[in-house]
Amino acid sequence: MPAHTLQSRTDNEVLWWQRRDMIKAAAAWVAMGGAPAALAQQRSNVVQLTGRALLNGRSLLPAQTIQTGDEIRTGPGSLLVFTLGNTAFLVRQNTLMTVERGNTLNTVSVLRLLSGGVASVWGKGNYRTVVTPTLTVGIRGTGMYAEVRPLEDSRTYFCNCYGTVDLTAGSQKQLSQSDYHQSFWAEATASTGPVIRSAGYIDHTDEELEFLASLIQERTYWQIAGRKGRGDGSGSMGY
Repeated sequence: MPAHTLQSRTDNEVLWWQRRDMIKAAAAWVAMGGAPAALAQQRSNVVQLTGRALLNGRSLLPAQTIQTGDEIRTGPGSLLVFTLGNTAFLVRQNTLMTVERGNTLNTVSVLRLLSGGVASVWGKGNYRTVVTPTLTVGIRGTGMYAEVRPLEDSRTYFCNCYGTVDLTAGSQKQLSQSDYHQSFWAEATASTGPVIRSAGYIDHTDEELEFLASLIQERTYWQIAGRKGRGDGSGSMGY
C-alpha cells in the first residue's frame, strides 16, 4: 500500500484527521449541510481550528467567516480547515497565505502561499492560480498540496494529487496530468534561476485529500477509480 514520507511534518500533525475532535467537527459540518449550506446560510466556513490563527492580523475565531481578499497566518502547532466557495483548504502550522477574489466574493482566483503548507481541493471552474516564491501553478479542478520552505531559499514542494495543472518556474514550463500524486520541487539556483525537478510523495496523505473533497461534495480520482497508484510521486495509477 502507498505510504507517505515525512520530511518537515510530525506524524501527529500529518495524521490530524484521526483525532476525536476532528471527527466530531467533520460530522457536525456534514450534518449542517457542508459548504453549500454554509454559503447559503451565510454562516462560518471554518470547519476546524486547532491552536491559534490570525485573520488579517487579528485572532481568528471559529464563528468567523473567511472571505476572499483575506490574509491567513497560523501559529506553531496550529491547524485550520475551511471552505470558500467550491474550494476546501487545510492550512498547516506556521503558514502565511492569502486568498484573492475571483468573479464573486466566494470564488478564489489566486492562492498566494508565502510560507508553510496547504492541502486543498478545487472544484471545477475557471482557470485559477497558486503562487509561491518559486512556482506558479495554473489549475482548474484538482487536489493539491503545496509547501514553501523559507529556510531553504523558499523552495516549493508541489504535488498534483490528481487533475491537470500548468507549472511555471522562471522560464521553465511543465504540464502535469496526474491520476495519483505527481510531485515536484521548484527551486532557485544561482546558475539557471528557478527550476522544476521531480520529487517523491511526502508530507500529505490520501485521507487528507479525501476529507477535503468530501467538504465540497466531491471525491478524489482514486476514490472514483476504486484503486490507488504506486505512491512514488510519478502521478501514475499503474503498477
